[in-house]
Amino acid sequence: MINFKEFICENASKGLSIFDIDDTLFKSDARVLVLKNGKVIKKLTPDQFNGYRLMGGESFDFQQFKSSKVFMQTARPIDRMIETAKAIIRRATAKGSKVIIVTARSNMDDRDTFLRTFRMHGIDIDKVRIERSGNLRGSTSENKREIFKKYLDSGEFTRVRLFDDDINNCKALLSLKNEYPHIDFTALLVDKNGRVKKV
Repeated sequence: MINFKEFICENASKGLSIFDIDDTLFKSDARVLVLKNGKVIKKLTPDQFNGYRLMGGESFDFQQFKSSKVFMQTARPIDRMIETAKAIIRRATAKGSKVIIVTARSNMDDRDTFLRTFRMHGIDIDKVRIERSGNLRGSTSENKREIFKKYLDSGEFTRVRLFDDDINNCKALLSLKNEYPHIDFTALLVDKNGRVKKV
């Protein structure tokens, strides 16, 4: 059995590595607001949002998740995952593989401040493409699945691995296995301490 560092090295040269941001790489104080009749009735953490179903007359407000300033000021790195991401970015991109971040967030209000937050924590963000699934219209997992497909349709990958704290996003990736039988799929569920478990 190989350890995780060997897994990173062995597989870094032939695939697509995907990371989520919230509750995977960073914890943040940003909250999704639940509105009813124009009033805030709940403030949800990303984890709470993952399982929340709107009731009649309710809607979501994602303004805090569009604020680069809130992200920079409150982003607390999940150390184990930050170190994993840095190692994968360094090794994989050096060998021609691709690393992307697929977040449920939509466009941020200040791109430079947003990217500076990653740099402050040692992530070479200039080697990573950030895809914002919040700009699409479906559920988070449906939107992320659409982005996963876009990359897999390119035909350049023989392996894909996802690091995400939401089991629905992991399942969304794995649901594509039959469409791409030549690609090896790995979905890794990240817990609040940055430990991963294969789905």
